[in-house]
Amino acid sequence: MKQRQVSLRYGRGEITFAIPEEQVLCEIIGKEYPPLTDVSATVRQALERPIDSPPLREIVKPGEKVVITVSDITRAWQKMPLVLPEVLNALNAGGVPDSDISIIIVLGQHRQNTEEEFRLLCGEDVFRRVNIVNHHARDTENMVYLGKTSRGTEVSINRIVAEADRIILTGGVIYHYMVGYGGGRKSVIPGFSSIKTIQQNHLWALGAELGSGSDPYSASAITRGNATHEDMMEIAGFVKPDFIVNMVPTPDGEFAGIFAGNWVSAWTDGTKLVDEIYGVKIPALADIVIATAGGFPKDINLYQTGKTMDNAVQAVKKGGVVILLSECPDINEPPEFTQWFRYGSKLELEKALRENFTIPGWVAFREVECGDIATFIMVTRAENAELVRKANMIPVTSVEEALRLAYEKCGIDKPTFTIMPQGANTLPRLGL
Repeated sequence: MKQRQVSLRYGRGEITFAIPEEQVLCEIIGKEYPPLTDVSATVRQALERPIDSPPLREIVKPGEKVVITVSDITRAWQKMPLVLPEVLNALNAGGVPDSDISIIIVLGQHRQNTEEEFRLLCGEDVFRRVNIVNHHARDTENMVYLGKTSRGTEVSINRIVAEADRIILTGGVIYHYMVGYGGGRKSVIPGFSSIKTIQQNHLWALGAELGSGSDPYSASAITRGNATHEDMMEIAGFVKPDFIVNMVPTPDGEFAGIFAGNWVSAWTDGTKLVDEIYGVKIPALADIVIATAGGFPKDINLYQTGKTMDNAVQAVKKGGVVILLSECPDINEPPEFTQWFRYGSKLELEKALRENFTIPGWVAFREVECGDIATFIMVTRAENAELVRKANMIPVTSVEEALRLAYEKCGIDKPTFTIMPQGANTLPRLGL
């Protein structure tokens, strides 16, 4: 029987193994997409010929105060130092000096960023040109209440943004396994919203009653019927952003496209490119899925590995097996994530999440849910075994052991295989 040799990234190296060629259903790889060759020129063009909007320089007027949002250090892949100078120059051309421009780091519930991180996120030139501040979701005294959404979410936002004359959103668009896609309205919520607004909004990602688990519409690539996303759009509608500049990355981390203009339609165009690059049609669900997060740093910890788990579930039969390759050298980081595994059952975890919703808690809950859909076998370091078991997975230290267990769990002589070399980014799409 002909064997297929497979090499998948694991930590800073690779793991190589063989599986029967005739049993391989498919290999899920994102579309090769040419990166932009001149990012600055493309940004300038996008600002001059935006989507459903006048040029940025024509939107602003002298004397206006302008706030620009920038994602926090966990989103440094957005490479805003390539974008922000062009945005500032366009504002200057519209009569707004640097002294009337502020950048707010939209942290949501994340930690405060340092000045050194400001430099990394915005670039040294921008750091020297304009005032940069952190959003603080729990600073209730510096929030402004705007009203309630149709779902009852109480909307309060950062005072600096509320008092600005013009609001410009920047960010990156990729799949997001709660609200369909990143970017766009996420700069507003959780971006610069209050902790109360964030938690009320994010609770829509759970079912109506305790024990119902996550809402099936709170998933990658889904916006219609996704209550959390729809509530986010309403919240952003209260704010009425004046302009947006979002990028879509290539699988290699370069710029695939820049989308500027109206905060809804420009972002929507960005999501279409995400689907084109990262949404991969599959012929059927497999008995066994073998997925890697993509090596370091994507498999640095269990928190980051959650994206791969969520994508792999879309390719496997219910009751099937997922072999997950993730070294996790920093298995206990971040502590605000790993602490959620202290609960003795999924129901207890869900109850705690409903009482105090956080994104790390959501990721932990989704990982446990994934283990109920399919048997997850995780190839990782031996010392990670305890936490891996708490996350509803079986820990092993070699792919050979994982394959042996996978055959045993499937109970099929010739199970079908799907391979996911870019598990953190690619979304299997059945029936496209």
